[in-house]
Amino acid sequence: MDIELHIEELVLHGFPAGDRRQIAAEVERELGRLLEQTGASASGKSVSLDRLSGGAIHVIPGKSIGEQIARSVFKSVQPHVGRPAVRGGKG
Repeated sequence: MDIELHIEELVLHGFPAGDRRQIAAEVERELGRLLEQTGASASGKSVSLDRLSGGAIHVIPGKSIGEQIARSVFKSVQPHVGRPAVRGGKG
């Protein structure tokens, strides 16, 4: 399954500039995992968005900030890439 996602700019307010690379890597990893897990790339859709708001997140201590951001962004992206794939069980 091929998934290509290009984020030109990720704007994060309230985080130290020195953390940006680690946060970006966590966002990339988790967002890719979520897209693959839900079968979003299997929809065959090509989606281009000029701007997308991931909304506000409430940071949970002890949890990866990048993963929390990725989940918030994913919720905003999901309506544009289609319904998640149904895997096993009743559908």
